Amino acid sequence: MRLLLARWAGPLAVKAAVFITVMCCALAALLGVLVHVSVTDQTVGNARDLALSRLSDATRAYEAGDTLLPNAGVDPEGLPDSLRALALSGRRGTVVSTHRGRPTMWAAGPVQGHRALAVEIDYSQQSGTIAGLDTSILWSSALAIGATVLVGVFAVSRVTRRLHATARVARRISAGDLDARVDDPRTKDPVRPQDEVAAVAAALDSMAASLQSKLLSEQRFTADVAHELRTPLTGLHAAAELLPPGRPTELVRDRVAALRTLTEDLLEISRLDSGRERLEADAEGLGALAERVVRASGTETEVRVVRDAVVETDRRRLERVLGNLVANAHKHGAAPVLLTVHGPVVTVRDHGGGYPEYLVAHGPQRFRTEGGAKGHGLGLTIAVGQAEVLGARLSFRNAVDGGAVATLILPVASQAR
Repeated sequence: MRLLLARWAGPLAVKAAVFITVMCCALAALLGVLVHVSVTDQTVGNARDLALSRLSDATRAYEAGDTLLPNAGVDPEGLPDSLRALALSGRRGTVVSTHRGRPTMWAAGPVQGHRALAVEIDYSQQSGTIAGLDTSILWSSALAIGATVLVGVFAVSRVTRRLHATARVARRISAGDLDARVDDPRTKDPVRPQDEVAAVAAALDSMAASLQSKLLSEQRFTADVAHELRTPLTGLHAAAELLPPGRPTELVRDRVAALRTLTEDLLEISRLDSGRERLEADAEGLGALAERVVRASGTETEVRVVRDAVVETDRRRLERVLGNLVANAHKHGAAPVLLTVHGPVVTVRDHGGGYPEYLVAHGPQRFRTEGGAKGHGLGLTIAVGQAEVLGARLSFRNAVDGGAVATLILPVASQAR
């Protein structure tokens, strides 16, 4: 039951249900009080008129010396003290009380000898009518409130389900699924009335389509630029190799190599953005793979294997991820750099100034660096993209005692298949 409620219940649904319930209860109470007061006044008025009429007949009979009617008498037993005092003061009145275990309507007035003449009328039927009316009002109010609440909750739940569906699509878009759409049928049929939820869904779909179009244009532009740069860079590299030895030649070759690396990174990012990358999985030992990556990097990086593990992964892509993490640690951090393998979890830690706050909070962003760091911000971006292809999770944090820590959690072999 709790899981069923969780599917539709939320702040809006709860508030609407509470509001509907309170308003129904207030309306039912108001109508019940009005009906009760109206019927009670009419019933009591009729009984009072009948009692006063019989009191008048009894008074005439008493003054004429005739025998009093049944249920009439002078200073009878059970006459309420308040009514007796009213009659002795010279006035007439009525009151309802319980006499001999049943409701009774009394009417009394003064007679000679400073005494009270009173008549009693059985009030059981009228009292039962009022009690039955009150019971009917309570039951009908409860049924009306229940039916109204159910209808209201059903109507509100339909709105909240649509809102939850819109929120889920928004979360999918924020997670990178730009193909996600709400596709509310109300937005596609111009004849149907458009409510606020449909307007929000249409705006979200329009925003997603516009964002997708702009990102695709950016991806195409990046890929086209990278492809167009490869041909002149190849020629430039060949020309640089023909230059005579010397310091200027070294500078030219260094800049050409950096430009070629940037171009290759842009091409790799464009392939990752397109989502066309496919995994070529095979069983790999993490400890040996980490040592190969460190040897290939040519850096002073310590490899610590706490617990080795065999994972089913794409060796080339995993080497690319770890290589970028190690290179980033040496380039932007400080020694010592430690690569640790603990089962399917690989961490790369340096002892520099740590990652920028934006990177820890939102992940790496291409062409963004802070704190005077050199580079284009593409290495960690590529590492994140390749980790996603591997089905792994790459996170970044700063150590408490200083330094940056990158943690790569790989899927185990049974999950990788």
